[in-house]
Amino acid sequence: MLQLQYQHELIEAGCDEAGRGCLAGPVFAAAVILPPKFKLKELNDSKQVSERMRYQLRAIIQKKALAWAVASVDHEEIDKINILNASFLAMHRAVDKLTLKPGFLSIDGNRFNRYQELPHQCIVGGDAKYLNIAAASILAKTYRDDYMLAIAAEHPEYDWEKNKGYPTKKHRDTILKIGFSPYHRRTFQVRDPQLSIF
Repeated sequence: MLQLQYQHELIEAGCDEAGRGCLAGPVFAAAVILPPKFKLKELNDSKQVSERMRYQLRAIIQKKALAWAVASVDHEEIDKINILNASFLAMHRAVDKLTLKPGFLSIDGNRFNRYQELPHQCIVGGDAKYLNIAAASILAKTYRDDYMLAIAAEHPEYDWEKNKGYPTKKHRDTILKIGFSPYHRRTFQVRDPQLSIF
């Protein structure tokens, strides 16, 4: 059973990102502030639930959360500042958009660039430990998937409607055969599919 949040003295926003390991498209991030007695047994790390369940959970999160926000950093910005900094920036932008100001941030992962003067805690595997981070992971993932599906028709050869920009064999093979689309991250090297991506 996931705990609600990391601490209980300050208003806490859980933060997570989606799309960090993709070859194309933006990285998305979400920030979520849940009410004190929030419970949702199906809620977990977005990678642990089905696509259908993710969208069902998104509807509940958006209805029940005290505040939530989603933001992104596009592929061109990623190439300029690198994917790690882009992930942090996307989280900052999501927190910027919250209608309720948090006093504390819980971050999925082991690194973070401090947001203003707010205290924060990095938690490895936090999206499988705390409901607020899990909620952020669901929103970030589903909104990013929506974006990739929206642009998939422009470049059907990359199979984004299935891989959502992640480095599947077909995706890599297509890049090696015909090159990058306007949405690809040019700083992400794509080698022979039998070798590592980065």
